[in-house]
Amino acid sequence: MSDGQIMEGIRNGDEAAMGEAMEKYSGLLWSVASAVLDGAAPVQEVEECVADVFVYLWQNPEKYDAGRGKLKSWLALMARSRAIDRYRVIAHRNEARMEEDMVAEKWDVLEDICQQDRRKRLWDCLRKLDEADREAMIRRYYYGQKPKEIAAALGIPKKQVENRLYQGKQKLRRMMLETQ
Repeated sequence: MSDGQIMEGIRNGDEAAMGEAMEKYSGLLWSVASAVLDGAAPVQEVEECVADVFVYLWQNPEKYDAGRGKLKSWLALMARSRAIDRYRVIAHRNEARMEEDMVAEKWDVLEDICQQDRRKRLWDCLRKLDEADREAMIRRYYYGQKPKEIAAALGIPKKQVENRLYQGKQKLRRMMLETQ
């Protein structure tokens, strides 16, 4: 079937003519669209570009003017235009995602800095505690020892360890609030 016959059939709603156009030009349109979208989009985007061109041809056959060029060229130009439009949308979407990732990354960095600052302030406050309270706190909250283990290591009653931990936390809380 010639391009003229194909277009005449499509204008008359002949699905066989549309099938002929798809058979004849889908490879070309695929090549054009994938050249634009290569590496930027998944294969489904290329498929959608090609499908969009054929849907457009089916719905708007009057847009093709044989006097201005061959059907092959017109379809290839349509595929290229659709692919460029898709590329722009994908690039914009990726750019927005990248900006979100950058903001999240910056937020993580700020959060890390705040945590480091809090840790430094905590250690500074911990150093201000008397040695017995400081050792009980470090053994409990840094090394994860139970009050019974701390009591055995320090040679003091378990209840005294629990009191030191409670009072130590109270002192640390007050000092941390004062250094804010």
